[in-house]
Amino acid sequence: MDHHTVAVVSITGTCLDVLGSLYLAYDLLGGQHGPLRLLTRAVTYAVVFGIGYGLGLGLFFGLASGLASGITLSIEFSRASRGLDHYSLPWEGLFAAVRGFAFGAGLYPMVGFGFAIAFAILVTAGQILAYSLGMRPAAEYEASRRPRLTRRQFWGTVLRTVGYTATALICSALIHHVDHAWLFAIRVGLVTGIVTGVGISVNPYIEYYADNLQERRLGAFGIALILCGFTLQSLQYWLALFDVRLT
Repeated sequence: MDHHTVAVVSITGTCLDVLGSLYLAYDLLGGQHGPLRLLTRAVTYAVVFGIGYGLGLGLFFGLASGLASGITLSIEFSRASRGLDHYSLPWEGLFAAVRGFAFGAGLYPMVGFGFAIAFAILVTAGQILAYSLGMRPAAEYEASRRPRLTRRQFWGTVLRTVGYTATALICSALIHHVDHAWLFAIRVGLVTGIVTGVGISVNPYIEYYADNLQERRLGAFGIALILCGFTLQSLQYWLALFDVRLT
């Protein structure tokens, strides 16, 4: 097992411990009107997108893109849930840049710095263009107990798939050629599109859950997070105990 993987697992475990502690401290953080609504959104979206991206493009990509997606989407959806207008384009550009450069960072171990930075810049520009045309994550906000995918969201997902595939091909052709460029580009596009489609579909339920927090469930969730964090943190010690060689 690679020692970088062990480090990532341990860091993830530490983060889960911190999050679990925050959920257990629900009342101290202001109860229903405290910051846990925003935190719940961030954690949930980070898990949903992180797992999806991680399964398709690797653990490090899932961790980087999941965190960036969770943080930025939670901020945008939190504002929409209060009935407020969307952020100004400069702020939306910042959200796009955070996600774009997280995607580039996630691809860096596979494609190198040049490809990663070019991909991040192009993806960020594409997202800003989408924002300017009114295609933003919270454009059709709804909190309900049923999944939903509108026609506009479906075509937005298709365009995102095509755009990310084309971006990967452009970066491969002009910046740094990767082996099996077409297969890699299609993989990036499909993973991005499928995860986006799933995320958009379950978004109403996540928003409903975030707006209907219950103290007992929060406490149980906090305990579960702490136990998961403890398990992940202890991995490095189990490997040492059983003399598992790290590379």
